[in-house]
Amino acid sequence: MKPRISMVSLGVKDLEKSITFYQNGLGFPKISSPPAVAFFDLNGTWLGLCVREALAKDATVSSEGEGYTGINLAHNVASEEEVDAVINQALKAGATLIKPAQKAHWGGYHGYFSDPDGHLWEVAYNPFAWVGPKDDD
Repeated sequence: MKPRISMVSLGVKDLEKSITFYQNGLGFPKISSPPAVAFFDLNGTWLGLCVREALAKDATVSSEGEGYTGINLAHNVASEEEVDAVINQALKAGATLIKPAQKAHWGGYHGYFSDPDGHLWEVAYNPFAWVGPKDDD
């Protein structure tokens, strides 16, 4: 059986602006993609960007609506310093700070920003468990 990969797709207002944000703001590696979408390889998961109206049409739902959707995206890093660096890089690329990086009630360190389309991202360091891919070493 072929390995499986999960993909999170985000509906965006301006595809080129969002591509620039994710490439430059978070340093995500863009892979070859058709013109109407953009794909980023995130070590076992892909991030897909597509114009919001097109994604909504494909799912046969309205593209209207704002506010909290019940979904947070998380970007896990290896240190508190890296949390700060990722949030600062995202802010320079156009993100909006939602919650400054700080000690978390669960013992880690985290902060939140929203991307140019309002998608909520947590950047977190968990000193108790690594949720990323295993090193080959």
